[in-house]
Amino acid sequence: MQSEDLFNFQKLTPDQLSFFEENGYLIIKGVLKHEGLKQIQTECMEAWRKEKESFDPNKSWLQNALLVNIHHQAPTVRKYYFEGPLVEIASAIIGPNVKGATSQLTFKMKGNTKPFGWHQDNGYGELEPYNALTTLTALDDTDRGNGCLWLIPGSHKAGQIRVEQNVDQKQSQSEIIVNADDKLAIPMEIKAGDGLIFNCWMLHKSDGNMSENRDRRILFLRYADADAVEVYNDRKPRLGKLVKGKTKFAEVEAFEADL
Repeated sequence: MQSEDLFNFQKLTPDQLSFFEENGYLIIKGVLKHEGLKQIQTECMEAWRKEKESFDPNKSWLQNALLVNIHHQAPTVRKYYFEGPLVEIASAIIGPNVKGATSQLTFKMKGNTKPFGWHQDNGYGELEPYNALTTLTALDDTDRGNGCLWLIPGSHKAGQIRVEQNVDQKQSQSEIIVNADDKLAIPMEIKAGDGLIFNCWMLHKSDGNMSENRDRRILFLRYADADAVEVYNDRKPRLGKLVKGKTKFAEVEAFEADL
């Protein structure tokens, strides 16, 4: 099946770009077509069931909610990640040279009532230049009842928030939680197939899934400048597939080139 049958390709308008620059986020309606949503749901759940069980309060947030490198297991996700509409959307914000920086499932299945505190995505994986883009594609209708995301419009303007962690905390991938004013937050209630994009410095959180019969499944894809480096890792280049343009790093150019 062709990409055009699965995804809605679109370019950001000047008004959308202006809104993103001012507020740090943007909701993009219907980025997945019906068939694309169905295929991604099916492939992601097959991968999820191979590795995950039902929510266990004794497990870490990583074990309960994340499945990394989902594009290795789900061909439609891989097509969406590498060739789908998000690539051009990312390029409009980041620039002409773009690589994929992260792909993962971020699921809050029914029973997972654990909240996830205020943080910046660049707090977990600080990349420079500071123009990395988080994209969340909803695989379920997502609202306050099943643990939707909350964010603070304009909070990206404060820049990188430094959170001190010791070696043990970093190795255990413990949560990074920063202080924020809940009264400034707004819920990101979106429909299955919609996309949410936001700046790497955007403050955001999510509550627990309080629904008894609804999951909250999100496909998390992050894009970065093709020459972005990991500040926390001796400024080595972040490895990720080059999806648009060129890079000065041979290791980035070669990374997943066969996928």
